[in-house]
Amino acid sequence: MNTTVSTAPAGASTTNKQRAGWLLLIALGLLAPMAVYPTFLMKVLCFALFASAFNLLLGFAGLLSFGHAAFFGGSAYVCAALAKNYGLSPELAILAGAAFAAVLGALFGWLSIRRSGIYLTMITLALAQLVFFFAVQLPFTGGEDGLQGVPRGALLGFIPLADNQSMYYFVFAVFCAGFWLIHRTVHSPYGQVLKAIRENEPRAISLGYDVARYKLMAFVLSASMAGVAGALKALVFQLASLTDVHWHMSGEVVLMTLLGGLGTIFGPAVGAFTIVVLENELADKVGPWVTVIMGGIFVVCVLAFRRGLVGELLALRGDKAPPGGH
Repeated sequence: MNTTVSTAPAGASTTNKQRAGWLLLIALGLLAPMAVYPTFLMKVLCFALFASAFNLLLGFAGLLSFGHAAFFGGSAYVCAALAKNYGLSPELAILAGAAFAAVLGALFGWLSIRRSGIYLTMITLALAQLVFFFAVQLPFTGGEDGLQGVPRGALLGFIPLADNQSMYYFVFAVFCAGFWLIHRTVHSPYGQVLKAIRENEPRAISLGYDVARYKLMAFVLSASMAGVAGALKALVFQLASLTDVHWHMSGEVVLMTLLGGLGTIFGPAVGAFTIVVLENELADKVGPWVTVIMGGIFVVCVLAFRRGLVGELLALRGDKAPPGGH
């Protein structure tokens, strides 16, 4: 009797399934504006990227920042001001906003990683409140009115983004690039060291890793991606306001990440989608009670779904991989 021995790698099937899954998600993203209002989809993508950036810091480096609104909102103001006052093209305005967020992230990280736990969190909150104060006081920010009427401009100088359909595909492309960068970072040797620091920092130090440098790099990467999300949001809604830089925004991104699944790849995006949908659906029906409902969801999530929606689904599937492995 003849027997055939397969020489295919054990993980080839899994890799093919993952590739097919990614292609399916991209296809759905390309077709989505034909069925759903593009502005809503763009809002979801902006906050999904914001939450994924925050998850890179908390979920994989174990650093709880309560000042991410400074990166998101600060970049939104920089992008909006450059696009409106100096006529910068959208791609250059976004890059400028991301660069500002990266510098701000380096400053926040350099000052906060000297401490740990609640002390680190409170330092980031205090620094973010300083940024909020500057947003209120500086003349170019527009104060309480914010920067309104921000032009979307033309991509590369010849592709107009005034149309929501064109703007959506630009936002989707930037989101895919940012999400891919976060995914690659998490699964790179650097990402593995980050997870080792999160799990056992003294051991990582004993192995010779410069823990402070790794944490600072995580701050800068997370801040940069949050800045890209904030700049995109400013262009989509043609507005940069105090809401973007308020501490409530920092709390909202924490809620999105925990609701979706801390330390998972897709969890923050799922959490962002859930929160944006709830806010859109409930805003006209319950008014200011939206905040109360969001608070209730947070409590239920912490008590009943500690691993988040995606984390619980992975647990039900019997996946024993550590956080960040998906």
